[in-house]
Amino acid sequence: MANQGLTYDGCNFFRQRLVLSTLSGKRVKIRNIRSKDDNPGLRDFEASFIRLMDKITNGTRIEINQTGTVLFYQPGLLYGGTVEHECSPQRSIGYYLEALLMLAPFMKTPLRATLKGITNDQKDPSVDTLKAAAIPLMKKFGLDGEGLELKVVKRGMPPGGGGEVLFSCPVRRTIRPVQLTDPGKIKRIRGTAYSVRVSPQMANRIVDSARSILNKFIPDIYIYTDHMKGANSGKSPGFGLTLVAETTSGTFLGAELVSNPQGQGDPVLPEDLGRNCAKLLLEEVYRGGCVDSTNQSLLLLYMTLGQQDVSKALLGPLSPYTIEFLRHIRDFFQIMFKMETQKQEEDSRKGGDKVLMTCVGAGFTNISKTLK
Repeated sequence: MANQGLTYDGCNFFRQRLVLSTLSGKRVKIRNIRSKDDNPGLRDFEASFIRLMDKITNGTRIEINQTGTVLFYQPGLLYGGTVEHECSPQRSIGYYLEALLMLAPFMKTPLRATLKGITNDQKDPSVDTLKAAAIPLMKKFGLDGEGLELKVVKRGMPPGGGGEVLFSCPVRRTIRPVQLTDPGKIKRIRGTAYSVRVSPQMANRIVDSARSILNKFIPDIYIYTDHMKGANSGKSPGFGLTLVAETTSGTFLGAELVSNPQGQGDPVLPEDLGRNCAKLLLEEVYRGGCVDSTNQSLLLLYMTLGQQDVSKALLGPLSPYTIEFLRHIRDFFQIMFKMETQKQEEDSRKGGDKVLMTCVGAGFTNISKTLK
């Protein structure tokens, strides 16, 4: 079974395919990558992603044809160790970090990755959001200890970048199954309003406007202001806000907004940004579930790779990206989830309809982790 490869078409869900290929050991061929485009083939940010995969693995074989429209990827062993990577300025560090979060527990030696580039942009989940929502999620699967850390050393806003992030994660032999069926009620809201190379007052204005909306619902709100100066502020001006709602059962739901990059689009008022981000958080709370929409696929992957035991999780409406991810899990691991829709009554104050996802883990063990 292991030598049977999978073939896909097109550049979509590129990271999902390479990550799952690396974990399952099945090789992948991706054809017709933007073959009809005026500028065909892999983009810089995808090439950079392939280089990152090459750095954290040992013995990976990658072949790309001349136009860059066909990629053949034969995964090696996950090695880890200390890695430095210059991320492409086309996407933020979050694009690369999401994949590392999925792979990090299964390395041979604990991963210490320094990623450089753009820390916050409008396309990908920012480092702050991943730190606030994804890291607590990993802890629920038994990935805790002092080794798990995500730190923003320098901020970098688009288009210039210049940010730096340190991510370290312990390795585990197996991942424990979880029962995340009770999302709980929101008990507090935390956040970070950051500004670089603009007046520090911007962050305070964002905080005031976000509070003006959220204070109607809950008193326990604390939004940190983070104004990095000098070399730590990257190369471009910008500001933004990350909000996280924490529930009584330890679920974290995140939302974020970033100002438009310098010279692109209309300038954004910090007041509008704060208000809109608060509304996004309320939207995320309405969707509900035990993880927010950004981290659904991370949760489902860990459930798939858990010990051979039943894992359950209650999720809000599945995002299109998550749905595609489930199809890929079926391709690579032959694991299907049982999905039960739970309708919510209009006045139950439980938000939107939920899906209960159940699966039996694949019993994936980290073969390269030596027993101490």
